[in-house]
Amino acid sequence: MKILAFETTCDETSAAVLEGGGLRSNAVFSQIKLHRKYSGVVPELASRAHLEKIPFVLGRALRRAGIKVPLKPDVFDAVAFSRGPGLPGALMVGRVAAEAAAELSGAPLIGVNHLEGHLLACEFENGKASRPLKFPLLTLIVSGGHTELWRARGYGDYRVLGRTRDDAAGEAFDKVAKLLGLPYPGGPEVEKEAARAKGKGPEFPRPFMPGTRDFSFSGLKTAVSYYLAAKLGQDFYRRGLRLPPADIAGVCAAFQDAVVETLVKKTADAARSLGLKRIAVGGGVSANGALRAAFGRLEGLEVRFSEKAYCSDNAAMVALCALRRLEAGKFRNSLRVEPDLSAPGW
Repeated sequence: MKILAFETTCDETSAAVLEGGGLRSNAVFSQIKLHRKYSGVVPELASRAHLEKIPFVLGRALRRAGIKVPLKPDVFDAVAFSRGPGLPGALMVGRVAAEAAAELSGAPLIGVNHLEGHLLACEFENGKASRPLKFPLLTLIVSGGHTELWRARGYGDYRVLGRTRDDAAGEAFDKVAKLLGLPYPGGPEVEKEAARAKGKGPEFPRPFMPGTRDFSFSGLKTAVSYYLAAKLGQDFYRRGLRLPPADIAGVCAAFQDAVVETLVKKTADAARSLGLKRIAVGGGVSANGALRAAFGRLEGLEVRFSEKAYCSDNAAMVALCALRRLEAGKFRNSLRVEPDLSAPGW
């Protein structure tokens, strides 16, 4: 089966062609430069950028896949797009593009859950969906906008066990990076600085939230802010005061350690309490090396990460979600699929 897919949930515009479980193309345009001066994603600017770039991204994906334009009937078995969760304006751009492609090619339209895409991205290896997930398993989706634990019994059969009550882990990385004067996006910058840390740094709390599988990282971010205020003064950020480079590295290492320990402990505890031996981790924050190393040290649990090329938002994972639905014969064939912000599941 040949599938064309679109991804426009946040700040990556992507189109991909998947055929027979192998990627023919996966074109991605990142809006990082656009949002960097704001230290975060501006929804209206993101939507406009998607609208501007999606024709070029689609053209690149089709050329790399050897598909000629205009699209001919029956060239695709399905057209897929992320129908949520995400920024409403950005979602609308992807939906309209997918509707047009479906209309031109005569293919059914499949709207998929963006977070399910991060889970199924774990199946890719060197551009092929050659590592099918083994169910049941526990899923951790950890990104800029989401931190969630799911129990997955099979494709499309997911139950949300816990999610963030405030900041997602990736959002906390970005905000702490901003407090420290580091560039956006904050996750890679904090990880890079943490690797430079020497000696013992500050101690930050672990928001384990006993008695629940939910997450909360807002307080951890506030703890970093209080630490910086104690060192530099209450109005340190407005005055442009920043720590020396060595101290920045120490704060980054301490903050990263707190986030990683929280994610790993809560995920491992949930898996063991449910009698699950397999864990799949997806989302942009799953590219973090310290997080991967900590999960790798767990005993008695098999942990699967998506390859780093598929951790951030991309249309390849959307296409794979559509493929699994086609194989199961479960999808909505409609040229009017509305954005969906609900929990995943078929």
